[in-house]
Amino acid sequence: MAVGNYRRNLCAATLLAALLSSLGWPLAAQAPPPTTTTTSTAIEGEVIDHAGSVYEGATIQLQPSHAPLRTARSDSDGQFHFSDIPPGPFVLTVSARGFTVETVTGTIAANQNLALPSIVLTPGSVTEVRVSSSSPAEIATMELHLEEQQRVLGIVPNFYVVYDRNAPPLSARQKFHLATYSLIDPFNLAITGAVAGYKQGDNDLKGYGQGTKGYALRYGALYGNGFVDTMLGGALLPSIFHQDPRYFYKGVGTTRSRFKYAVANAFVCKGDNGRWQMNYSSLLGDAAAAGIANLYYPAGDRGSGSDFVESIALDKAASAIGNVFQEFVVRHFMHKPPIYGATP
Repeated sequence: MAVGNYRRNLCAATLLAALLSSLGWPLAAQAPPPTTTTTSTAIEGEVIDHAGSVYEGATIQLQPSHAPLRTARSDSDGQFHFSDIPPGPFVLTVSARGFTVETVTGTIAANQNLALPSIVLTPGSVTEVRVSSSSPAEIATMELHLEEQQRVLGIVPNFYVVYDRNAPPLSARQKFHLATYSLIDPFNLAITGAVAGYKQGDNDLKGYGQGTKGYALRYGALYGNGFVDTMLGGALLPSIFHQDPRYFYKGVGTTRSRFKYAVANAFVCKGDNGRWQMNYSSLLGDAAAAGIANLYYPAGDRGSGSDFVESIALDKAASAIGNVFQEFVVRHFMHKPPIYGATP
């Protein structure tokens, strides 16, 4: 018996899609190359930390002369960009948690594309800078809407990954909404059907028999696994324990540090208070899904105690592999990965 973590069961499908795409397999219609728009006046730059590594997620404020305040976040390469800026003096500030606020002043001429020198963040005391009039709840709602549009190769859903390291926590209602949205996604429903067909062809869960009835029972059992796991591990328990069910993409640092971060996230998660903690929600959700499956699996396919422990161990291993895949591969196969807080 194997009851996997439904929120990461698409890792294999995503990997297959990425590999086929790299070989030129026509999985989906190719999106036309993005058109470029030449802006008359622009400011761009790079944010790095004191060790020289690019810094993702720094908040950049640009105050042009006689124009509204503009805000952006540095992307995964530490880059930021402002376009259509009125000529004249400007003040640019860069802030990040744990670092002092850096300020750059200057003057930009008409039709100038100004590339600033690298802005180095210095560790120190932090002055909180409110760069948006939106409340954390409003920001969480906007970011959740963006997450629901995240797909690999335009097909495979990637809803449970957040690319804003400082994303505000989801409310209990939002956690249930995200779980429901994932469960009714057409791709997830189709994958469940494909797996049910494979299991029937292999005569797995043979107690269900063959024919239309056998297929329907297998589909129901597999969907039931996903429903229990997603609703418990991705909504109910995270609401009770005040934990975030999403994977927070790191994207910066050495390969080794990012690998260790991804593997560790199979066992820890970010709490709604912003602190890292043991991921009780996922562990208990996986265990509950494995246990409940025995209530509707055919008698000959129900697992023993050792099977139960093995199922949990395999699920955690799959989660770690899925996280590593998210950290190093998936983003490269997403069309226009989100950069939260960027100015259009």
